Amino acid sequence: MNFEEFKNCGLRKSLDILSGKWKPLILHNLFDEDQVRFVELWRNMPRVSKKVLAEQLKQLEDDHIIQRIEVYNFPPEVYYKLTEKGQKLGPILSKLHAWGNELNSY
Repeated sequence: MNFEEFKNCGLRKSLDILSGKWKPLILHNLFDEDQVRFVELWRNMPRVSKKVLAEQLKQLEDDHIIQRIEVYNFPPEVYYKLTEKGQKLGPILSKLHAWGNELNSY
């Protein structure tokens, strides 16, 4: 495989989107819910700073995996939900989860 083929490789593109320490856990938290508030996501994430969480959410939003929804109340609320593209990751991440659990048994 040459560099041009690698640059356009679907696996490389997929891993670029999912790479990031917290992105799989963010997606895991969104799969079971219609939408989740930023604060709820942050509380469900072990030891992640709000800044890093916001950066990872922004990257997922830029890749059209999640959608950011702002509600102008007092105080303002921000929700996140999976896009149709993001929902397609569910079975893939479930298989990765199962595979990782199998690794624990070796």
